[in-house]
Amino acid sequence: MSGIKTKLIEAKQAWAKAGRLLTGKTADPSVRLPPGQRLVKDWPVLDLGCQPDITEAKFFLDINGAVEKPVHLKLADVIALPQEASVSDMHCVTAWSRYDNNWQGISSKTLIDLVRPLPAARHVIFHAHDGYTTNVLMEQFADDDVFLVHSWEGRPIERVHGGPIRVLIPKLYLWKSAKWVNRIEFTTSDRPGFWERNGYNNNADPWLEERYDE
Repeated sequence: MSGIKTKLIEAKQAWAKAGRLLTGKTADPSVRLPPGQRLVKDWPVLDLGCQPDITEAKFFLDINGAVEKPVHLKLADVIALPQEASVSDMHCVTAWSRYDNNWQGISSKTLIDLVRPLPAARHVIFHAHDGYTTNVLMEQFADDDVFLVHSWEGRPIERVHGGPIRVLIPKLYLWKSAKWVNRIEFTTSDRPGFWERNGYNNNADPWLEERYDE
């Protein structure tokens, strides 16, 4: 496992150093396909070489940090929260995009109402069962199209894609949408995650082509 992860990190760091896939262009989000992206019809599988097998019995989700009411949820607790359907595109930093994905899950606004972040909370850190972390701004997490999702195209999200529960933030490159999430931490200061510490951009806007750290 460690050998696979080390080789992957080294490869992605080399991509960042070389500016691989960068076009040097930007676009307004009204242009549906971000610069440098190509459309696919499948859903490519990308991970750190580990795909945790999270059964219902093993699943948990902690939402805590700078909040008034931290919670510890089992899978049934998450599914019992108000459910919503959503349709959105997804854009991977490796240059593929897929349009019109149908999701089912829980809005980030529902989670925010559940735990009541403190006024000082400015950032959100996602932690995953495989040790992965990534970070977003509070306002990015609170956007209308952000969800914890458990179903894709009418079926439970497969393990290889982060099931049973993963994050979905469609306006950012897909590495910000953490798979196998087990903790959502609200913080008063930023804390770059796994790829952000290994050459990737801290903000990850596809239309600004924020693939790598400058």
